[in-house]
Amino acid sequence: MSGYYSLLQNIERYVAPGAEAREAFFSILREVVVKKRQFIVQPGFVCIHQSYVVQGSFRAFFLSDQGVEHTLQFAVEDWFISDFNSYINQTPASLFVEALENGRILQMAHDDVEALCSRYPVFERYFRIVAQKSFAFAQRRILSNIGKSAEQRYLEFYELYPDIVGRVPQYALASYLGMTPEFLSKIRKRL
Repeated sequence: MSGYYSLLQNIERYVAPGAEAREAFFSILREVVVKKRQFIVQPGFVCIHQSYVVQGSFRAFFLSDQGVEHTLQFAVEDWFISDFNSYINQTPASLFVEALENGRILQMAHDDVEALCSRYPVFERYFRIVAQKSFAFAQRRILSNIGKSAEQRYLEFYELYPDIVGRVPQYALASYLGMTPEFLSKIRKRL
């Protein structure tokens, strides 16, 4: 139940649902225990859930035609993760979402969220705000990737998320930052 409480705190940062709306929201949640290296999304399958991380760390990545992994997103406690393109459009996923640690997530199905938002507009507002914040973050990340050096990208990430740097494997962090693990290792040694 503590996962439900942390998600409620997340929601209440942006909106104030009444008791009936909260109960309706809690009724669509499904708690899932996930093992390290387990996939919760895989390419080719329609992603019907978005997941709120209660415990653990996760990453979303895709494989290039050459077999190179490209990490798009990390998620730790109090963050959402999914293949959002697949989830929103209900089309086959192109990403893997993998647990980097043992964890617990709260999943909510697309159709349940849509019905909830229709019935309780407060959640429509909540999910809009979260989506807008995610879009703004993605835009900042794109600008960082095209305008900053590898060392600057690492320092910026470390400054914003020092706890994540210590929790995710170096190969995943390097992939996220757009460099090889060897190059990331050189940057870390230099710093």
